[in-house]
Amino acid sequence: MKLAKIIAFLGLVAMTGVLIYAFSVGDLGQEGSVILSMPWGIVSLVDLYVGFILFSGWIAYREQSLPRAVIWIALMMILGFFTASLYILIALQRSGGDWHRFWMGRRWPDG
Repeated sequence: MKLAKIIAFLGLVAMTGVLIYAFSVGDLGQEGSVILSMPWGIVSLVDLYVGFILFSGWIAYREQSLPRAVIWIALMMILGFFTASLYILIALQRSGGDWHRFWMGRRWPDG
């Protein structure tokens, strides 16, 4: 579980850095239109959002509260795997070292 926490933390740090860079230097409108004009740009975005949707399904499955799940999923769609990394870190911490509780959340018998 320690390795999973390290990987999630590194993902959080990396995503924080690139998001700060992109928001401060990039132009989403201009650069987004370039990405969407290329076939592999479209493939990459569809691939990315399929991953977001699948990850969001896991969030919805394991969360106790519908409003909480909706907030996490909205953040997932906006901030991407920054949100996923943060969610995983929190879930790992709350699981107390129990992988079943980590994966199942509220659905685990003592969750």
